[in-house]
Amino acid sequence: MSRAVDHGTAKLMPDVDRERAWLLTVDGAPQSYVDLDEPEHLEFEYARRLGHVLDVAGEPGGPLDVVHLGGGAMTLPRYLAATRPGSRQHVVEADAGLADLVAEHLPLPAGAGVTVHTADARAWLEAAPEDSADVLVADVFGGSQVPAHLTTVGYVDEVARVLRPGGVYLANLADAAPFAFVRSQLATVGTRFAECALIAEPAVLRGRRFGNVVLAASDRPLDIPALTRAVAGDPFPARVEHGSSLRRLVGDAPPVHEGTAVPSPLPPSGAFAIG
Repeated sequence: MSRAVDHGTAKLMPDVDRERAWLLTVDGAPQSYVDLDEPEHLEFEYARRLGHVLDVAGEPGGPLDVVHLGGGAMTLPRYLAATRPGSRQHVVEADAGLADLVAEHLPLPAGAGVTVHTADARAWLEAAPEDSADVLVADVFGGSQVPAHLTTVGYVDEVARVLRPGGVYLANLADAAPFAFVRSQLATVGTRFAECALIAEPAVLRGRRFGNVVLAASDRPLDIPALTRAVAGDPFPARVEHGSSLRRLVGDAPPVHEGTAVPSPLPPSGAFAIG
């Protein structure tokens, strides 16, 4: 089915190989994949990598308080509700039409513990209580780009304010060599978080193609060995960059301030689009 939403045309397409699985696209770009019968299944590779970090973000299987900036079809909220029962989750989705479509056709299970807010991600974050989340996940794309106002030191300050001590920040980004955007984001996040890691496919890290990059940050050490094992075992294995290799990647990239903020780069034509 197809429907005009606030920021484009959304389509829900069934997966012929999985009985109650759906792909959500907006203007031809894949946004989310969900399996209503098996919410632990993460089809998109970047979602699997976010899921791996969520798996080690607290006590195994224990509930977490999580904020999701960007909702789509609620893939990760469903995953957490299944893998960490009792979690309390807030999802911030700017596209009210998209949120309505998902609620109508892909409803969350009863008792999932997920509250959906229709709002701009940064505006909602700035009004959120201090020390109220264990994890904050940013997966916000305006069209195919991360909006500029979610790339700055001021934004990261708000992320750090809302996270509890020891909390984890996760961001889905997209870039290609020479990684000007990702380097600037690492420098920006580094102004507030002592620990940082980057997860991506080797082909992306080597500059062979444009692709998704997952950034993870905290003020406590991340479980790099566990993450490295997890992403190496995926159908499309990834690498975890941290420590000295990450510092070399950042180089002299400066943090992003409000006056210098730009959206993430547009992907090459056809990079993510489907038929």
